[in-house]
Amino acid sequence: MILMSDVANKILLIVLDGASDRPVGGKTPLAVASKPNLDRLAYGGINGIMDTVGPGIRPGSDTSHLAILGYDPYKYYTGRGPFEAAGVGIDVKGGDIAFRVNFATVENGAVTDRRAGRISDTDELAKAINENVKVPDVEIIFKRSTGHRAALVLRGKGLSPDITDTDPKKEGLTIKECHATNDTPEAKRTADIVNSISKQVLEVLDKHPINVERKRQSLPPGNAILIRGAGEVPHIPPFSEKYGIRGAVIAAAGLIIGIGKMCGLEYLPVGSMEIEASGTSAIAKIKKAVEALDTYDFVLVNIKGADEAGHDGNFDRKTKFLEEADNAFKGLQNLKDVIIIVTADHSTPVPIKDHSADPVPILMHGPGVRMDDVAHYNDLIAYKGGLHRIRGMDVMPIALDLINKAKKFGA
Repeated sequence: MILMSDVANKILLIVLDGASDRPVGGKTPLAVASKPNLDRLAYGGINGIMDTVGPGIRPGSDTSHLAILGYDPYKYYTGRGPFEAAGVGIDVKGGDIAFRVNFATVENGAVTDRRAGRISDTDELAKAINENVKVPDVEIIFKRSTGHRAALVLRGKGLSPDITDTDPKKEGLTIKECHATNDTPEAKRTADIVNSISKQVLEVLDKHPINVERKRQSLPPGNAILIRGAGEVPHIPPFSEKYGIRGAVIAAAGLIIGIGKMCGLEYLPVGSMEIEASGTSAIAKIKKAVEALDTYDFVLVNIKGADEAGHDGNFDRKTKFLEEADNAFKGLQNLKDVIIIVTADHSTPVPIKDHSADPVPILMHGPGVRMDDVAHYNDLIAYKGGLHRIRGMDVMPIALDLINKAKKFGA
């Protein structure tokens, strides 16, 4: 007799953003961290490694999440901007050009901090931009996201996403001039508009009271913006139509919220999730996800803190975050009829402080899952598991099969 506990019908996908790493002295944060709850899931499930986009390809959080959700990023990715804009609540429309934005610090013409000291109180700065930065015949919509992040939308006729970014990518350089990447009048006009916005923002924000106070406190002012990731809104088949199941997304990062929304997942907010650097946010998110499984067939949870520690090159902080976040996984012990998937969207190695193409560990745990001999959720040993090496686009087909929702191929 097959018991109901032997059959799964729902999927919980948890992405530990940037958790995977390269070894430092033979160890990684995942290998060093004490994480009994994650290890329990690994021991009772099947493990492997995953190239979220493909071997040797350094994925962004955007392209990797699209792939993990089963949307080919080479087909549906037009740039980060539209997802960021949707994520912060901008109602992006056809023909809009959307951008990802960082508040930054500029001193004596050079970018001295690309994240303005990870500034977070940017509501008034965003308001000042919307009220004072103007371009003829173009509507400018600027909205803050979490922390130092924001989104920018240009609405009007004769615009193009075929332009370069203004982000110099490292400190000590000037804000880049935006250029058209083709010879069309639309691209050239849009590049000119972006350059005008960059200059106007610096004039508006440099003397803003918030930045004056930050300077007084010896904090980096958020007196400039770095504009990147231009894109048009793509048409993405709704998740419910693609898979025949109802899904939700739980995240704090505007980018991930936007990807979820544009894929047709319902966004479920979890109070104030501004602080991603402690395990508290992970506990709140996973608790919300467990509750959501009563209503939804699929829940995506993004947990961000490890990625930021990796970008900062801080091995100990990344390890500590993973230990704190592990406490959240206690809440999964009593789940029934659910396939639990835990993975990362990309590696963010401490030694390079950026994303890398290193494959990430992935585990699947739940009714019907064949167990292997891997006893720890660990990026150095996950390759020994029964999943072996898969790609991000493989995750949803495998998960759907485990909940008996996969379509038969052939007679």
